[in-house]
Amino acid sequence: MSKKNKGLSFYKRRKKISPAMVREVFTWIFGILASVFIATVLVIFFGMSTNVVGASMEPALYNGQQIFVNRFLYVLFSPQRGDVVVFLPNGNENAHYYVKRVVAVPGDHLVIKDGILYVNGVESEWVTGYISDPGIAENEITMESGEFFCIGDNPGNSEDSRSANIGPVKEADIIGKVWFRAKCNEQGMGFVK
Repeated sequence: MSKKNKGLSFYKRRKKISPAMVREVFTWIFGILASVFIATVLVIFFGMSTNVVGASMEPALYNGQQIFVNRFLYVLFSPQRGDVVVFLPNGNENAHYYVKRVVAVPGDHLVIKDGILYVNGVESEWVTGYISDPGIAENEITMESGEFFCIGDNPGNSEDSRSANIGPVKEADIIGKVWFRAKCNEQGMGFVK
């Protein structure tokens, strides 16, 4: 009788590469490449990245902070009160992007009295700081169709719709809605409220 040698063997069996294994590897590679391609297309066509300039949106957004902008949303919907938007003042493509909060939409009446912003006769919930310079909002303003009044969260350090050279922002000049901050001093990454 012959016995099988169960001792050490220095010969290894070669593993065969099966067609199913090759198919599985190529499926994973294709899935990863397709995901990267789709993400790139979405960012290029529907999104944008920019940086905040100045301290006008503190404490929500800081000077130099990178933000991501949803350019597609306002193709379907109009900006709403409370949205943080990116726009070019008066459509000037040579200006830097302005980042401000929408406080009044078409049809709204607004006025700044005694340092307080009133929209439709009610104190604004979006701008709670004292506004020392009412600018053009010293007298009541009515937003026309396609116009939005935008103010920085830090109104004492903000050039915004109160300035005569900017005024109400036209919907055509709005690039999109800020929806994500990439980095921030102490707050880390997160969605913008």
